[in-house]
Parts: sequence; C-alpha cells; structure tokens
Amino acid sequence: MGTGTLIFMIVGPIAILAGVTMMIFAIRGGVGENPKSTAMLIAGMMAAAFGTLLTAFAIGSAAGPATLPQGA
Repeated sequence: MGTGTLIFMIVGPIAILAGVTMMIFAIRGGVGENPKSTAMLIAGMMAAAFGTLLTAFAIGSAAGPATLPQGA
C-alpha cells in the first residue's frame, strides 16, 4: 500500500464523519428557516461525498489494476 493510498484511507473516513456530523447539526438547526443551516447541510453533503470518493479511490488503487479482457 502506497503513501497516497494510506493518506486517502485516513482522510476519507474523517471527511465522511465530519460531513455527516455537519448534516445532523444542520437538520437540527432548521434547514428551511435558517440560511446558515441550509449552507451547513450543503457543505456536509459535499464533505461526505468527497470522503466517499477518496475512500473508494483508495480501495480501488489498493486492489490493483482492473483486469478487463482485451479484444472481442
């Protein structure tokens, strides 16, 4: 496992947890009524999606190259 993969495997889940936490606080703050809560909900979704992508790419690169058959 390379250094980049290890960093992605650490940062990705942290970003997911931070995003989910921000979404929970935003929902409790009243999303439709408070602009700050609405912005926090959007930021939480973006952070969770970013963490998911980082983790998915780290798992994919650690698994090795894809072995698709060439030719028909």
